[in-house]
Amino acid sequence: MRLLFLIPAVILTGMIILSLLSQRGKAKGLIEGRLAPLPMKPNCVSSESGTDEHKAVLPLPTDKDGLKAAVAKTGGTITAESDDYISATYTSGLMRFVDDVEFRRDGMVWQVRSASRVGHSDMGANRKRIEALHKAL
Repeated sequence: MRLLFLIPAVILTGMIILSLLSQRGKAKGLIEGRLAPLPMKPNCVSSESGTDEHKAVLPLPTDKDGLKAAVAKTGGTITAESDDYISATYTSGLMRFVDDVEFRRDGMVWQVRSASRVGHSDMGANRKRIEALHKAL
């Protein structure tokens, strides 16, 4: 009977630890002028060419001001920016997990990379975030 109470406590403790770890990370940044490649985990998406089709999303067709407005409208916080690069964070409501979203200007569009800092699955949150950004534009 005690085991029934112990299992949820262990799971909750693990979730709290992961949440705290996610709050310590930072965006990958540009690597040789491109957004960083995605890890093997399914908790990320990107519009950069060469991205696996299961993780691919469309780039964002907008100017810098429109992109910044869409980030704010969808609950993101811009953490760094230059002429050709913007990084932002999105924090989940309950457990406070942090995801990084990065943008790279590529002609008339912004390439995008959205990835969870910790964990394995994001239950589609990063893909939904990019869809929300497209709708916000």
